[in-house]
Amino acid sequence: MQITVSGRHMTVSDEVKSYCQDKAGRLLRFYDRIQSIELVLGGADGQHSAEIIVHAEGTHPFVASEQHDDVHAAIDVLMDKVEGQIRRHKERLRNRKHP
Repeated sequence: MQITVSGRHMTVSDEVKSYCQDKAGRLLRFYDRIQSIELVLGGADGQHSAEIIVHAEGTHPFVASEQHDDVHAAIDVLMDKVEGQIRRHKERLRNRKHP
């Protein structure tokens, strides 16, 4: 699995990059068909924005975005959103034949 962390109109520190990679690596617990994860961080006017795109085999990509004053808090909320999307997707697959 490939994890890419990039910054939009800013540079990303090593601390934030390792934090993102650690959090994104945990998504494999929820869905083992994940092929790549892209995290795009940005910041303007004191607001930090984070966007994630999770490419998985056999489905459309999971996409979420979040804005917050703190970059770590934005990443945490973002991961919660994507985990919810993945859980709902797996639940639909699991209950496809048994409504």
